[in-house]
Amino acid sequence: MPALRSGRPTPIRERAFHDWLARRLPAGRGGLLPLGDDAAAVEPPARSVAVLSTDSLVEGTHFLAESRPDHVGSAATNVSLSDLAAKGARPSALLLAIIVPPGSPASWAEAVVRGAERAARRYGAHVVGGDTKPGPVPTVVSTALGWGDPRRLAPRSGARSGDIVVTTGTVGRGGVAAASLRRGGTPSRADLARLLDVRPRVREGIVLSRWAHAMIDTSDGLAEAARLVAAASRVRVVVDEDRLPLAPGVARSVRSRAGRRALAFFGGDYELLATIAPGDLGRAVRAVARVGGRLTAVGSVASGRGAWLVADGRLEPMPEPGWAPFGR
Repeated sequence: MPALRSGRPTPIRERAFHDWLARRLPAGRGGLLPLGDDAAAVEPPARSVAVLSTDSLVEGTHFLAESRPDHVGSAATNVSLSDLAAKGARPSALLLAIIVPPGSPASWAEAVVRGAERAARRYGAHVVGGDTKPGPVPTVVSTALGWGDPRRLAPRSGARSGDIVVTTGTVGRGGVAAASLRRGGTPSRADLARLLDVRPRVREGIVLSRWAHAMIDTSDGLAEAARLVAAASRVRVVVDEDRLPLAPGVARSVRSRAGRRALAFFGGDYELLATIAPGDLGRAVRAVARVGGRLTAVGSVASGRGAWLVADGRLEPMPEPGWAPFGR
């Protein structure tokens, strides 16, 4: 679209933006319903159930005004796909709602969509629709649809006494990213990118769902994920701190155990925490490795209540996560 005569970016206009979407997105050329219709239509695979999740990213809470809009779009997609991964679902479609102050440049929204579509396409999904609205703060709401096996949805309530607790990837990557921004000063491009570097473990979730009794993503940190599984399953979840696969930046950033723990349990990791039977551990580790992932046994499930941490041979309550959007 042409720029305004003043040289300022062209402000967003709803119909013009929808026309741009229809020209640029694959769903606008080959969907069961044309992009821009009242709804999208997606054909389900046989013997599958729909798995849906929605998330929102708000400027000032989840990203900064200086953040690249394509990074905001990809992160919006990936945080929703991470929830699908925790149910072993295969992503299929994404709805994207973009809320911006009146007069915002259309180029910002276009870049958000490009980033979202690029992230969705990486896992076999596409942006198929959404909404645009004026609002006081730039916000992106993503709703993801995936297809899951109804026999392998691994609810949070499924953990069993005797299970092994496992996690994909590393622990504390989100805490390191947040700490880099808390240092003060103007954030670097690398700091801004790390803040939105969400990597949903979709492939790992699909293979883990064969054995997982319970599974959850660690968007709010491993400590909070363990607490939620323990509460839903009415069991005791015990994590061994010395077995946690800490992200490289955790050890480099701080030397004290308290400092490492604060980064490790801050939140924003977007890994998968699962509980599986001890006899399935070897198969699960190998299956995750075959799809390019990493799986580490970090604890156990027993009868009782609550989430607990073993540190220096002592059992103590699981610490609170650092991330609390509404406060304590």
